[in-house]
Amino acid sequence: MCGTCTVRVDGKIVRGCLMLAVQADGRRVDTIEGLSDSGELAALQEAFHRRNALQCGYCTPGMLIAAQDLVANEPGASRERIREHLSGNYCRCTGYQAIVDAIEDVLKK
Repeated sequence: MCGTCTVRVDGKIVRGCLMLAVQADGRRVDTIEGLSDSGELAALQEAFHRRNALQCGYCTPGMLIAAQDLVANEPGASRERIREHLSGNYCRCTGYQAIVDAIEDVLKK
């Protein structure tokens, strides 16, 4: 698992690769496109851009969905908690520092 396929099903984040299509029948599935179009990720997208937390872009969708979940449910999260929450999402470019910085920026606002 790398976390790139992270989606939100009925409000909870899940890995798409671990879910059969039939399991989504009748459930609300939110993808990165839907969350982005709704503006729900705007602050995180801006922070990722400002902190250069996206390089190749491969991990970005999963990181943003996981980050949004943390921001919504744990607004007082520490850097350690941010890292823990992202532990199922792999990034091959940034070494996570910039990603954690970006999420921390949003949590501080």
